[in-house]
Amino acid sequence: MQRIPNSYKNLSEFVSLLERRGELRRIRTPVSAELEISAITDRVSKSRDANYALLFENVRGYDLPVLINALGSARRMAWALGLNDLEELRQRMATLVRPDIPHGFLATVNKLNELSEVVRYRPKMVDRGPCQEVVYTGAEVNLTRLPILKCWPGDGGPYITLPMVISRDPQRGSRNVGMYRIQVYDRNTVGMHWQIHKGGAEQQRVALEQGQQRMEVAVAIGCDPACMYSGSAPLPPGIDEIMFAGWLRRDRVEMVRCKTINLEVPAHAEIVLEGWLDPTEQRLEGPFGDHTGYYSLPDMYPVLHVQAITMRKRPIYATTIVGLPPQEDYWMGKATERLFLPLIQLVVPEVVDYHMPAAGVFHNLVIVSIKKRYPGQARKVMYALWGLMLLSLSKYIWVVDADVNVHDIDQVLFHVTSNTDPTRDVVIAEGPLDALDHAADHFAYGGKMGIDATRKDPRLDRFPREWPQDIRMTPDILALVERRWKEYGID
Repeated sequence: MQRIPNSYKNLSEFVSLLERRGELRRIRTPVSAELEISAITDRVSKSRDANYALLFENVRGYDLPVLINALGSARRMAWALGLNDLEELRQRMATLVRPDIPHGFLATVNKLNELSEVVRYRPKMVDRGPCQEVVYTGAEVNLTRLPILKCWPGDGGPYITLPMVISRDPQRGSRNVGMYRIQVYDRNTVGMHWQIHKGGAEQQRVALEQGQQRMEVAVAIGCDPACMYSGSAPLPPGIDEIMFAGWLRRDRVEMVRCKTINLEVPAHAEIVLEGWLDPTEQRLEGPFGDHTGYYSLPDMYPVLHVQAITMRKRPIYATTIVGLPPQEDYWMGKATERLFLPLIQLVVPEVVDYHMPAAGVFHNLVIVSIKKRYPGQARKVMYALWGLMLLSLSKYIWVVDADVNVHDIDQVLFHVTSNTDPTRDVVIAEGPLDALDHAADHFAYGGKMGIDATRKDPRLDRFPREWPQDIRMTPDILALVERRWKEYGID
């Protein structure tokens, strides 16, 4: 197995690895940033045999190349985080958070080293960075110089879709990094789509409460892949995304102070926007072809005024598209799914595994397997997940037994349809929903459904009938057939 680098200093290093491993295609044919790149990428991202990262080197009207779908497969997403397989991310997090009590001096020292691992990856400040080799301010600021895509025909305009949006809490001074879509209105103003449940929106609420008239915001585009991913990860409040990125890449992230605002950005980013917003100012943003497979409707969102653009001398414009899954964002979500399993198991220990299938667009469906030990345990798990971080936005939760592979949708559907009685096993509740859920009667609030698809035990569940045995071949016969398979001459 070829070695994967633990970290990449910048985006170009990751692009080089993808090219060496045959995972990148350079497109030199002239293409348009309006719809054409999106249509090509949508086709590639859904291909079983030709799903590649794409580097468009000849975008009409621009002298910057466009990188897209770089994280658009399980393999590339794992490589982006210095792993061979995304399951290693779960294992690494499990090692960090497992609540073992150390015995003896050496064990105690080792445990303290584990617990301090994240802290030692705190950001590293530097005096200058490649992201500021070129600086535009004042009248020189012109966002139309960047090959920002219009992704879908009904979009309200071109959108920046793969940013690290960096802001600071007005009260505590802590940093927040989020990945929010950004609609370009003109050469120096954009719409900042941070949704009601996200960290940026919370900082705006605090600024409003304090009567603050100005929030400084930086937007970093095209960072190293661990940094880019960290902006999308729904971390618990108080966890610094830049320090988390350092832990992911096993190397501290170099940060440099912005030229015109009091914020720090990754020094090796390709492009940085510096600006400010008035917490009271809003403008219509949208529509936007979203990861739900539908256009999200226009709504009022804050306006970011861009007062500086800094960049490398030869930057790459990194972007993505979302839409009917699977797209690149699904694989970023898959990394988050694996990362958070050990954290879920800390508070809901009966959970064996969980899966958020692509068709569920993250928030519509969560399938979870559990070790069932007592009556009502499946319902307890549903309510626990509906109260846990952004899983609280889940619309449907299906609970199956520990031996069911939650990643095999046919196996899951078999148990959901055969192990349930709708009058007994369905839980209907109400609560918060994702802000993009268009089916709910009210914005970000509506109904939820849980299904207990575990086997029913006459003793444990007071099931009034005998539950049938699963059909399974004996292990000795399975081993015999495996041993003699070639003799049968079937293939």
